[in-house]
Amino acid sequence: MTRWGKAVTAENAWRSYPRPQMKRKDWLNLNGKWDYAITPLDAPQPSRMDGKILVPFAVESRLSGVQRRLTANDRLWYRRDFTVPAAWAGQNVLIHFGAVDFEAAVFVNGAFAGSHRGGSDAFSFDITPFLRAGANALEVRVTDPTTDGSQPRGKQTLDPRGIWYTAVSGIWQTVWLEPVPRLHIKEVRATPHIDTGMLAVDVLLSSGSMATDAVRVTARAGGKVVGSTLIRGNRRGFIAIPNARLWSPDDPFLYDLTAELVTVGNPLGGGRPNPPMYQQGQTQREADAFATAKIVGAPRDTVDAYFAMRKISVGRGPVGNRLALHLNNKPLFHNGTLDQGWWPESLLTPPSEEAMIYDMEFLQKAGFNMLRKHIKVEPAQYYAAADRMGMLIWQDMPSGGFRDQGVGRASDRQATLSSDDMAQFQDELSRMIGDLRAFPSIVMWVVNNEGWGQYDAATLGRFVKGTDPSRLVNAVSGWQDVGDTPSDVYDIHSYDETPKSPEWRPGRASVIGEFGGVSYSVPGHLWFPDRVDRLYQAAKTPEDYLARYKQKMGGVVRQKQMEGLAASVYTETTDVEGELNGLLTYDRAVIKIPVGTLAEIAAPLTED
Repeated sequence: MTRWGKAVTAENAWRSYPRPQMKRKDWLNLNGKWDYAITPLDAPQPSRMDGKILVPFAVESRLSGVQRRLTANDRLWYRRDFTVPAAWAGQNVLIHFGAVDFEAAVFVNGAFAGSHRGGSDAFSFDITPFLRAGANALEVRVTDPTTDGSQPRGKQTLDPRGIWYTAVSGIWQTVWLEPVPRLHIKEVRATPHIDTGMLAVDVLLSSGSMATDAVRVTARAGGKVVGSTLIRGNRRGFIAIPNARLWSPDDPFLYDLTAELVTVGNPLGGGRPNPPMYQQGQTQREADAFATAKIVGAPRDTVDAYFAMRKISVGRGPVGNRLALHLNNKPLFHNGTLDQGWWPESLLTPPSEEAMIYDMEFLQKAGFNMLRKHIKVEPAQYYAAADRMGMLIWQDMPSGGFRDQGVGRASDRQATLSSDDMAQFQDELSRMIGDLRAFPSIVMWVVNNEGWGQYDAATLGRFVKGTDPSRLVNAVSGWQDVGDTPSDVYDIHSYDETPKSPEWRPGRASVIGEFGGVSYSVPGHLWFPDRVDRLYQAAKTPEDYLARYKQKMGGVVRQKQMEGLAASVYTETTDVEGELNGLLTYDRAVIKIPVGTLAEIAAPLTED
């Protein structure tokens, strides 16, 4: 266990507000001890439970208190009671799940509240119709086929070894309740445009709006209002941000953003406040009318968020005709690590916020300004911490597909997936972007990794770029870069003693999406003490390890200075189970190379 895992209790397990980009003042955390049971898939609902489980830790993890494996032939049941605070009377009540792997059905007082398929994205249900006075019974039913299925799951497997890790099933992020008015703000999307000094804001409501429903959006810096606008719900508005302070790793400045649902006098004048669709028009006339509308009464719903004024793009680099990655219209080399985000006591779930922040603080002290979040999605609090710290993130989509749908190095074509599997992948990809697009630290979406379940990368790349044109797209990291792939980067993986150079591709920046991989085992800090899965190259002594690391980083420095390499990703932040390639041991107890030495080696990568 890590030192943070040893401090976890039922009372302190993930207590912070779970949605930092859309905060309301009232909420109720449901993390803690729940009842659980595991039954055969064909068995009825159990009348007696097996024991207690600590939510939000997966059933396979040590911190859950269970540490049992779930297979495709099993069903996992959760049960607990909750009481809605009396102060919430007259409001609708939502139940939120940060993530449940993989398929969940939710019941409140025996009534079916909703279901969800997807292991990494947040979901919620309005449970108001099912509530009663006093105690309410909440039940969650989960199935997860892991490697017996084809769903997106990243590195999870029922047979952990090598680069594949212990499976994760069930609830693994925070569960919580929230009161809202019947009509409420559902989503706030803020997109900066530093070249024009404008912030585009989309505010989505929980249902269709009347002509008397509007949203007041206000931007602040250090508590001082810098801009505000009034827009109709389910519309886009713009706020001018004069003399914008730009976000960067050196100055991760964040603006506050507040969205308020308000009532206005009918800006459209006369007529019905909700005319038929064919009588409506999304026009500049409508926008102007709402911008000057008179607000009546107090706000009906208020959410607090934040944004950063920053731009990520590809542009001319300092070497020849090679393109570079630009931040705020200036070249910036992305020096990162492959970051799996796994923990010995809690698997996909960090044991605490302090633990996850430690990893990023270590990387920054070691001279890294970026991490590639490798085929895993973190809790929302993770990305908020990265925003505050100025850590750049390349965000991977968790891979899926059956075992024989991997596209190896020798392949000359992509995988063939069923229509259902493609729909599930695309659905989860879309929801991942929707969940995370508010976080400015994320600067690149990585759609495919090394051909794992890779199909039609060109279509998926265009989809991601169209969905979020404010970020870069890496449609294929590693292998199987098909000719028409609409990527902003050309990404190779090289675990050679000295990393190979990416080929030059017109219109794309050249990056090494994975390199390094030097393993070094530290006795007393091994997940599998009886075996060592050596991958790539292995060092025998600390001196040997340092020499090999210097050789690999030196190759990257040379490519950056002489060939215009735009980014590199070292494998990896920490050891993970059978992988011993980390700069830290899996328990984060041993730093294999002193932080100061790492920073000194990395310094040439961040020099102009």
